[in-house]
Amino acid sequence: MKDQACIVGIGETAYTRGKGSGMTNLGLQLQAAGRAIADAGLQNNQIDGIMPFAPLGTAEEFAANLGVDNLRFATTVHMGGATPVASLQVAAMAVTTGAATRVLILGGWNGYSGPRTRQVVAEASTLPGGGIARDYYLPHGLTAPPQWYALMARRHMHEFGTTHEQLGTIAVTMRNHAQLNPQAVMCGKPMTLEDYLKSPFIADPYRLFDCCLETDGAAAYVVTSAERARDLKHRPVYMMGAAAGQPYPADEITTRKDIFRTGLTIAAPRAFAMAGITPKDADFAEIYDCFTFEVLQQIEETGFCKRGEGGPFVTGGRIELGGELPINTHGGLLSEAHTLGINHLVEAVRQLRHDAGPRQVKDAEIGVVTGWGDFGDGSIAILRR
Repeated sequence: MKDQACIVGIGETAYTRGKGSGMTNLGLQLQAAGRAIADAGLQNNQIDGIMPFAPLGTAEEFAANLGVDNLRFATTVHMGGATPVASLQVAAMAVTTGAATRVLILGGWNGYSGPRTRQVVAEASTLPGGGIARDYYLPHGLTAPPQWYALMARRHMHEFGTTHEQLGTIAVTMRNHAQLNPQAVMCGKPMTLEDYLKSPFIADPYRLFDCCLETDGAAAYVVTSAERARDLKHRPVYMMGAAAGQPYPADEITTRKDIFRTGLTIAAPRAFAMAGITPKDADFAEIYDCFTFEVLQQIEETGFCKRGEGGPFVTGGRIELGGELPINTHGGLLSEAHTLGINHLVEAVRQLRHDAGPRQVKDAEIGVVTGWGDFGDGSIAILRR
């Protein structure tokens, strides 16, 4: 599928906290979807494939509200935060085989004003990993993702000497990038490493600023074939490679033989083989940053450095704008917004269109986007201009 499918339209809502969005989950996603379709220069009824984010809506709901009267491809990838990137691979399969001509992928929620993650997991054992969390984690006080993922972060510190300062460098870099992004929730709220180190612990080793934002908002993108993309509004962004994978066991962390082996460990080599490049060829990366350590871990498992070397890798300006590998140029989930990681794809498209304004990576030609879901599901897409 290399270079056979393209992202041709992107859209997003405002990202808010405070009083919340004032919209339903469905309304937020419809607004983002309309903007993505318009950005592609299409009409709503030209969409014939829809891939929603479960459980935040169905293809039928979106089709009815958008006036899509020729829906012939509808499916959902169930990989939590890895879903938006994993969906690109599935959409590419659809448009290259003829199952659909133009596929809309969308996701978003009232992640601040609606139910919080702890409540959702406790009440919905149908979520991937929900049953394990309810029966084995919650009774022992592990009631929310910072506590679950802190297990891996602390183990990495023990084995490889990763430090709080290195995790803090990631948080500060994301915040610095957000200052160049008016859309970011944390724009206008700069942070220093000293600020980070003074922030309270949430779940050792995670401090407050190690944790991503809870945000109301949504984003969407449109995928079509390379042939159709040539006639549309914007310069297309080509999918060079994509893959997804799951760790074993997929729904539990502590019993894995290798606690650092995630779905991305499996997926990344396949995606780079499809693309015919190596991680060193990437000009930037948008890494799913639910927590600072997950950025560091995914840098390692993607192959940007060896396992255990992520701590030193993120220091010295390497991941900043102007550095060797700028990461999360929009501020990421840590400082722009948590919209299930779909905003990472939106930012990657902007970078490859050279439309990112003051945060533009100079001469960007190739970008890598990752997704992280549930207890370590992983996805990756390699995009080019």
